[in-house]
Amino acid sequence: MLSDTQLDRYARHIVLKEIGGEGQRRLLEATVVVIGAGGIGSPAIQYLAGAGIGALRVIDDDKVSLDNLQRQILFGTSDVGRGKGEVAGEAVARLNPDTRFEGVAERLDAGNAAALLEGADVVLDGSDNFATRLVVSDHCTAARMPLVSAAIGQFQVQIGTFRGWEADKPCYRCFVGDAFDAEDCDTCSELGVLGAMAGIAGSWAAMEAIRQVVGFGGEAAGKLHVFDGLRPALRTIRIVKDPACRGCRGI
Repeated sequence: MLSDTQLDRYARHIVLKEIGGEGQRRLLEATVVVIGAGGIGSPAIQYLAGAGIGALRVIDDDKVSLDNLQRQILFGTSDVGRGKGEVAGEAVARLNPDTRFEGVAERLDAGNAAALLEGADVVLDGSDNFATRLVVSDHCTAARMPLVSAAIGQFQVQIGTFRGWEADKPCYRCFVGDAFDAEDCDTCSELGVLGAMAGIAGSWAAMEAIRQVVGFGGEAAGKLHVFDGLRPALRTIRIVKDPACRGCRGI
């Protein structure tokens, strides 16, 4: 049962027939884990908190630096040197008292993934390297957790939703394969990125996480959406499940 305050706060969700009171209740009961509070995580965290996600766990061991501020809109100049998770927690508390925040100042790896992702209804991965992404994908597939994966570079955004435990759905490893060099990801510092592209990626990823909780609209799993900000243009690619994928078979 939503309180009078919650009926007011989430009124614009509740009047949407695709969400309604029941959908809002699901959001308030959901746990979403966000990996990375950077360019993608910054807007995603704010929109998830605004949507009334009940529990928001943010995993990031990094500190705010001056060159983050062009795209990581959670942070201001006075936050330089502070932990990103700490600043994110303050922002969430300011945005919505309904959202319980947990900041984890650790780097996710194969050894701690199960503990850090435990209890998640949806995982939103905005990390910046294949090593982390593949660990997250393998765990989400094994634990049957929907995974929303978002990436940005220069003027491009990529968003995909993965439920690889399902017979006809791929996992993230089906998409990228066994990366030759798990650390070999292009970085914003090397190639640059338009700051507003991070806003598109994070907002879109938040929408897909909300979709997985509520269950509205068309099926998103198994599709990769690619937005080109230079043209601008959007295309959607269907990803085929790899029958030899060791992530889907279980590791």
